[in-house]
Amino acid sequence: MTRLRRKALVALFLFTLFIFGTMMGLRTLKPSDGFSDLAPGMDLIGEKSDRRRLDVKDAAAAAAASPGQFHTGSSSDTKVVFSKSDRDSSIFYDVHIFYYLWYGSPSVDSKYIHWNHVLVPHWDPKIAASHAQGSHSPPEDIASSFYPELGPYSSRDPKVLESHMSQIEAAAAGVLVLSWYPPGLADDHGEPTEDLVPAVMDAAHRHSIKVAFHIQPYKGRTDQSIHDNIRYIIDKYGNHEAFYRFRSSTGRILPLFYIYDSYLTPPESWAELLTPKGSHSIRGTPYDGVFVALIVEERHKHDILASGFDGIYTYFASNGFSFGSSHQNWKAIKSFCDANNLLFIPSVGPGYVDTAVRPWNNHNTRNRVNGRYYETSLQAALSIRPEIVTITSFNQWHEGTQIEKAVPKKTVTRLYLDYQPNKPEHYLELTHQWAENFNKEKDTWLM
Repeated sequence: MTRLRRKALVALFLFTLFIFGTMMGLRTLKPSDGFSDLAPGMDLIGEKSDRRRLDVKDAAAAAAASPGQFHTGSSSDTKVVFSKSDRDSSIFYDVHIFYYLWYGSPSVDSKYIHWNHVLVPHWDPKIAASHAQGSHSPPEDIASSFYPELGPYSSRDPKVLESHMSQIEAAAAGVLVLSWYPPGLADDHGEPTEDLVPAVMDAAHRHSIKVAFHIQPYKGRTDQSIHDNIRYIIDKYGNHEAFYRFRSSTGRILPLFYIYDSYLTPPESWAELLTPKGSHSIRGTPYDGVFVALIVEERHKHDILASGFDGIYTYFASNGFSFGSSHQNWKAIKSFCDANNLLFIPSVGPGYVDTAVRPWNNHNTRNRVNGRYYETSLQAALSIRPEIVTITSFNQWHEGTQIEKAVPKKTVTRLYLDYQPNKPEHYLELTHQWAENFNKEKDTWLM
């Protein structure tokens, strides 16, 4: 009996050593910095041990095979991001950050654009009458509660663009989600910026950042016009090395598009574009993609499913502002998405304050509390184990959601908010820290 017990203990000890050795061996398969540098969705269970890297030229050649998709061989996988092994930093392609190109300044654009945004009146005339009206007067009075370290800049300034890419790289956010309008179109307070996209993609490429497109609502936007937009974007930018692609649930590597205010178009119209039997379906064509819709109200999740979308995102950085942006609802939304084979992409932000453009909206303000609001939001997102997390935003200064560097500023008429007692780069550093945390946690989810 004693002998049998001894043999059992020896066998158990050897089995434990085997398991420990196997786990340590698996960990050595990761990049030298300990974090994945693959595009989100590419770390799939059962494929990890078979993965081999292709360099950037291989990826570009694969993209050239078709404007809308890669074709992969059976013994290798497509490497669609840059390795960071040549730099003393990491970048994570499952962290996406919303980016805006709509700013202008006299030195570059002959006038201020967006920094002089009007004070939007409330729709109720009685409420509107009790708040300030008019517009802002840069450079001392800008349409933001914070003041950028770069001042009221132009998005067309190459130095600004380079600074932005450096900051996004420092934040370790691997995918810049570009607010996009078709050629010749813009938001109500801006001017067309589509001609700037090549410069953005070139600058992003220099910093190993990928670019996805955030298609904005515009006059006349329909499922048919979106079809045309997708064709335009893929034909023009699909072969650029910074163009972002995501591995879909079917294993195809496809462009990913965020569709803002998608609920403005009825589900039956979206279905004509996004379901295989639609009258002008892009499914299975070179213009297929991963299409992510905005959820604001709870009922939108059913509309999104019926429309043929591939995922859901929440955008707004004000917890409690909408059903979609409320952290307490994310678990239920994620369960709905899991049950229906949809991506759920929660959006988090460092705070929210838009009273510089909507002076009547202070009830939706969310104070930053020196970064604690941001960290609480990030933790809420990570707790539901998402594939991707989006950051709202890099530079939406009007709504006070930016993580771009800001500085203290006081004028005769204005006292701007700032990041003190922290440094101007505080939210870039927090983003980097949480991007690393996110990827460490994802490693444990796959074990």
